[in-house]
Amino acid sequence: MVILSGSEEEKVRLEHEAAKLFMRCYEHDTGKEIRHIWHNRPIRPDVSCEFEGHRLDLEIAHLYGSEAEAMMILGRELTDNTRESLKELERIPADDRLLSALNRILNNKAKKRYQSERVWLVIRNAHPAWTSDQIVALQHYIDVPDNHPFEQIWIVGDMTAASGIVRLSHNTLA
Repeated sequence: MVILSGSEEEKVRLEHEAAKLFMRCYEHDTGKEIRHIWHNRPIRPDVSCEFEGHRLDLEIAHLYGSEAEAMMILGRELTDNTRESLKELERIPADDRLLSALNRILNNKAKKRYQSERVWLVIRNAHPAWTSDQIVALQHYIDVPDNHPFEQIWIVGDMTAASGIVRLSHNTLA
């Protein structure tokens, strides 16, 4: 049995929540069954499930905007420096911040390699100021790197998936 720290437990819990929300929305939208979630070791994507009778791995990421915003959204105690960083972010238009944060995640995840035959990237939007509609509106400005390891890339529109899921559609995606 592996003992996880509090932050590792939270990370696993958030990844499982994101995967379950994505799977529920995907089934609802497509009518295709996706089931049986389990967590993986770091060399593999975060979560695996069964899709169309085969294993499908899901790499999970959360879109917070910045480290300061993540701390606020996750309910962490904020230092004076963190509060100042949050005030500075208010000066930057929300769409610019969304695009920058999303492109940063895509760029970082594109550099990873996994021991997996099929892996999808699922990004859960955790920022309350952003919606799936904004993501769709910015879709043509999102920079998906050419050599990413993902068969598909999806975004869960918000923390509870109330706004559904969005598939990023670019020439480089399957």
